[in-house]
Amino acid sequence: AAIHLAVGAINPDPGDEIITAPITDLGSVVPILIQNAIPVFADADPATMNMTPEAIEATITERTRGIIAVHLFGNACEIDGIRKVARRHKIPLIEDCSQAHATRYKGKYLGTYGDISAFSLQQSKHMTTGDGGIAITNNARYARRMKAFQDKGWVYSRFARRDYQFLAPNYRFNELQAAVALEQLKKVRGVTQRRMKLGRLLSRLIAKAPGVLAPAVTAGSEHTYWLYPLRIVGGPVKAFCKALEAEGVWAWPNYIEKPIFLCASTLTKKNTYGVSHCPFACPAAEREYEYVDGMCPGAEEGLNHVAPIALHEHYTEEDVRDVGRAICKVAWGLYG
Repeated sequence: AAIHLAVGAINPDPGDEIITAPITDLGSVVPILIQNAIPVFADADPATMNMTPEAIEATITERTRGIIAVHLFGNACEIDGIRKVARRHKIPLIEDCSQAHATRYKGKYLGTYGDISAFSLQQSKHMTTGDGGIAITNNARYARRMKAFQDKGWVYSRFARRDYQFLAPNYRFNELQAAVALEQLKKVRGVTQRRMKLGRLLSRLIAKAPGVLAPAVTAGSEHTYWLYPLRIVGGPVKAFCKALEAEGVWAWPNYIEKPIFLCASTLTKKNTYGVSHCPFACPAAEREYEYVDGMCPGAEEGLNHVAPIALHEHYTEEDVRDVGRAICKVAWGLYG
């Protein structure tokens, strides 16, 4: 919903293109389609699995209307480089900070680089209200449209007549969720600092283990470890995860397994509005769009080697040392 507010604020025409990430949740894609725009995927760095400025530049066309930069696992994209690309082409930049709350990049918090930024408050995130999200902007024009967009396009003041000015959903945030969010905001930086400390400890513990690599961290970024994306380079990821699970540590082989555009028939088979295949088959679309294997080789390479592990602020240092011992034991047993 928060990303939909952002897309609704930039107000693309049907058939316009919005660039987004190949490794993400479908929540970074659905708002584009709901607005009858077309998602275009910029490839990712196989180490960080974040989309790159160069890949974004390569996907820009005359129909590009927005960029959604996704910060994955609590590690920043090269957002300053992405912002330069966006400004050079005069394209609005949306930051998807759903996995990167209270995370700093080059001294500034993620969410302050884009024209609009979105944060998930789903139950697994650094801060939560159970579900829902928040969208922020310092652009007054976007703010006015977002305010109306979350309330059916209703622009109103107290006792004023009803005035629904454009097509929009009902995404009003309720008071109970807002109260929880305000309290969570007071502690979210402490949560991320704790995760950073534990993540750095785990990276030190596995530094000499063969066939595994600690998560890559974008230069200038903190990594706040929404998950700990362990990289397996010594052999098949699923075999490593199975052996690790036998040691009492669960890992998530290959994360989403395939780039997100191969995970949804909404994209691969154009199952959208009835049998229309819109926006792909609508007159406003000026070319054909296909979502196929090999389209984002960097993303595929990254997914082939990643095995995310849960790591959160309630772990003790001894818990992390247990995880480190298990990883090292399996790595030496398989690859040593």
